[in-house]
Amino acid sequence: MSRKFFGTDGVRGRVGEHPITPDFVMRLGYAAGKVLAREGDGMVLIGKDTRISGYMFESALEAGFSAAGMDIGLLGPMPTPAVAYLTRTLRAKAGIVISASHNPFYDNGFKFFSAEGKKLPDQWEHEVESLLDEPIRLVESVDLGKARRVEDAQGRYIEFCKGSVPAHFSLSGMRIVVDCANGATYATAPHVFEELGADVIVIGAQPDGININHQVGSTHPQLLADLVKHHEADLGVALDGDGDRCILVDECGEVVDGDLLLYIIACSRQREGGIQGPVVGTLMTNLGLEHAFSRLEIPFMRAAVGDRYVLELLQQHQGLLGGESSGHLICLDRTTTGDGIVSALQVLYELVESGKPLSEWSREVARYPQQMINVVLRERSVNDSPAIQQALKEVERRLAERGRVLLRASGTEPLVRVMVEGEDSEEVEREVKWLSDIVQQEVGEI
Repeated sequence: MSRKFFGTDGVRGRVGEHPITPDFVMRLGYAAGKVLAREGDGMVLIGKDTRISGYMFESALEAGFSAAGMDIGLLGPMPTPAVAYLTRTLRAKAGIVISASHNPFYDNGFKFFSAEGKKLPDQWEHEVESLLDEPIRLVESVDLGKARRVEDAQGRYIEFCKGSVPAHFSLSGMRIVVDCANGATYATAPHVFEELGADVIVIGAQPDGININHQVGSTHPQLLADLVKHHEADLGVALDGDGDRCILVDECGEVVDGDLLLYIIACSRQREGGIQGPVVGTLMTNLGLEHAFSRLEIPFMRAAVGDRYVLELLQQHQGLLGGESSGHLICLDRTTTGDGIVSALQVLYELVESGKPLSEWSREVARYPQQMINVVLRERSVNDSPAIQQALKEVERRLAERGRVLLRASGTEPLVRVMVEGEDSEEVEREVKWLSDIVQQEVGEI
């Protein structure tokens, strides 16, 4: 059964457009509260990023949960992984994050975590959706949920992040530029790196409700790169609006994406005793990373695009490390979900232990040229076209072990993404053009 409102990462959309409206969000809180109340009394935690609409939706969720008889712990601005951690340690029944991650301020969304700090299963989301159209029937006044502020939430999370690296680890002598994207990490990330001994230069830590992710953060690293060079820093850390992903900038001002960060963390784990299970990337992970893991005899698997699917594959195969090139990395031996600060610390730990600067690590993983062309679709699926399937096999044959090809339907638009990746940029360009032309002829919009 398909879900009407929940996508791969909760409920998300533009503020003011259904379902991202106060009345719907109150119903969402009520429906979620009714499902959770079946398991008895308890508390839910609500955290948010720095979007101006977060205040409105926090109140709407609070009203809905209270009407269902659930107590509420209000965390205020708090990274998504912090909400996952606090849900688990404060023994809450669930945690909710009000955030649209790396999206602009005019978007918002809602992500739910279980009592274990993990994403809730599809069945739970189906149950919530089944109650959304029912009228709100308040519990008795004496049973209405109470709300309180969790005063020490930030300090708890800062200590958790520091605890993800060994006690002897120190960043003393390092200068780091930290970009908080004017988002949820602005009050926590600088303290983590400072308390571990680094000389920290902070940008993107003055949120005003509308500047989240605006020309800063992991999706806009140019300012960070310029400042790393200007301040002669050892590296830069760029987080996103809700703090669940990071990318780094090396001492030369070059951006380092999630593929290389995942490689460094995997090497660190291997050096310290081996890796449990496979490392998991996605269909879009650069082929160069796969080949680098092969040289180290580290097993590697690909999941569908999205951290939800990376996590599912890790759990299926008892793996611990996975991630996407966007910087959404999962270290299940440290936490239950993607965490930008924790991921950055794992990389920094290996840099310190190895004595190699970040730029030197970049030489270990070749980044193969990759090109993608989007084809607007008619109704017909690419899988139904013998001509496309034959062309796909032909490109795969010509590339052999030197590259790969991917046809991927967009989850949000009537598009198919034609991607070719390989060692030779001219060959990649030629093959992606040839294949996309055939896709266009067969199923493309006329």
